[in-house]
Amino acid sequence: MLKVNDIDVYYGHIQVLKGISLEVNEGEIVTLIGANGAGKSTLLKTLSGLLKPKKGSIEYLGSNIDGKAAQSIVKAGISHVPEGRRVFANMSAEENLQLGAYLRKDHDGIKKDMEHVYELFPRLFERRKQQSGTLSGGEQQMLAMGRALMAKPKLLLMDEPSMGLAPLMVKNIFNIIEMVNKEGATVLLVEQNANMALSVAHRAYVLETGKIVLSGTAKELQERDEVKAAYLGGL
Repeated sequence: MLKVNDIDVYYGHIQVLKGISLEVNEGEIVTLIGANGAGKSTLLKTLSGLLKPKKGSIEYLGSNIDGKAAQSIVKAGISHVPEGRRVFANMSAEENLQLGAYLRKDHDGIKKDMEHVYELFPRLFERRKQQSGTLSGGEQQMLAMGRALMAKPKLLLMDEPSMGLAPLMVKNIFNIIEMVNKEGATVLLVEQNANMALSVAHRAYVLETGKIVLSGTAKELQERDEVKAAYLGGL
């Protein structure tokens, strides 16, 4: 579904991604783990058209998408749940969800998907008229996920969904990631909570200072000593 070929990405003169290549197959949950500053968020921003690679190519469903505008990438079926939620604070929860569907014209489908988001996140239904800025961190994370789902994505890019959340809420969010995947969305997940990420993923890549240093099935990486020592609390 997604093929990243040897991309370099810079912020100004500083190179952040160095020759990154990876693949995501349809129906998978693939996770990227790595320390802060490894380049994980930069990679997702590049895939969703917010940053442009200086070298290399990005193929999605057989078409080249590097350099395309972010809105045409959303239209093609890639949705991005950004780090830090980024909800529109002065708008209601429901208005945020409606914005997720702004490129769609199928009114019946939008209504059906809104109902489905409320089934996945009953709390959002309770809070639908509430200003998004007044929601808790966990509720805002649900809203950011719901908003991305309203675009009806084939590929969901998720950046640090567990950040700053209580353990019970983290478990809930990861259950929903698995549910969304079973319903047909492919997921590329960036996550610092490596234990949780590897427990739901099919495959994983480890990023260090802008380079992929390890890859394999989630189970293989869970058993690697260097992964245990660096990311799994030495378990």
